[in-house]
Amino acid sequence: MSATTPRLDIVRPALPAWGPWAPPAAALALAAALAVATDVAAGVLLVAAVVVSAAVVFAWSRAVEGRRRAIDRLVTVLVSSAFALAVIPLVSLLWTVVAKGSERFDWAFFSETGRNVVGEGGGAWHAIVGTLVITGLATVASVPIGILAAVYLHEYGQGRLKRWLTFLVDVMTGIPSIVAGLFAFALFAILFGPGVRMGVMGAVALSVLMIPIVVRSTEEMLKIVPDGLREAAYALGVPKWRTIVSVVLPTALAGIVTGVMVAVARVIGETAPLLITTGTISSLNANPFSGRMEPLPVYAYRQYKHPGVPPEPYLARAWAAALTLIAIVMALNLVARLVYRRFGTEVRG
Repeated sequence: MSATTPRLDIVRPALPAWGPWAPPAAALALAAALAVATDVAAGVLLVAAVVVSAAVVFAWSRAVEGRRRAIDRLVTVLVSSAFALAVIPLVSLLWTVVAKGSERFDWAFFSETGRNVVGEGGGAWHAIVGTLVITGLATVASVPIGILAAVYLHEYGQGRLKRWLTFLVDVMTGIPSIVAGLFAFALFAILFGPGVRMGVMGAVALSVLMIPIVVRSTEEMLKIVPDGLREAAYALGVPKWRTIVSVVLPTALAGIVTGVMVAVARVIGETAPLLITTGTISSLNANPFSGRMEPLPVYAYRQYKHPGVPPEPYLARAWAAALTLIAIVMALNLVARLVYRRFGTEVRG
């Protein structure tokens, strides 16, 4: 004789699917209406909308679903609101640069220089070449030094020397960019005399900023390479240097390339050290070891800071230079992602 027990379906009360989003949407709509109709700052209204919507969602969920679910929904609203508040300035910046920079984002801007240009016309070809040459030299100088330093710190370094080198790398990571420019200016002033301006000086200044980033990113990637790979190579009689070259670095290659691209994106828009070291020039100079060389950040700064009459053409060129820099950085990030997808290795410790 078998006994059957009735099935009990437990249905917990819950908010409707649109419930968590209705209060924030209504609060944002009300804040937008008040921003248009009154003189209250939009930022104040936005923060007030977040606070009110979070309180409404929490109270509603507490009454229907209970305390634990209400806290979960409250945290979800706060995290989503924080993300939205962080994205809004980025979207606004990108929109502004694209809207104002697209006016001169034409063939003439990429094929002509600023030599003998007064008013409309001209371009930034000399500045684009300057940016590519200076940043390329800085990358060529920084990547080998940064990777070798990271290999030493993680694979060979021990004791007090390793601690001091790690400390110095941390300090260099946080130095202001103007200090790197002053260092390069002082170094070349000692070697070639005061008043010298060359593209290679800017490359040295940027390399000082790039090296600690490359060291840190490479060291972190070397840390996640499993020790089992090293031990397997040692068991086969492979020397340590060969293990690093043939096993460790190829395994961490995608992350290293990504770190290098991040370092390049970090320094490609620097203006202060390049103002000191490379100077300004309106004609094309592709030789970094002879004469002044103007990169895009300095070009944009000069067009904005010292406009002529009328100022509109100069400001349009400045915005176009800013848009070009953003496009270059975006291209570098896309290359880094493609390299990571192509050579990335799923590493398990």
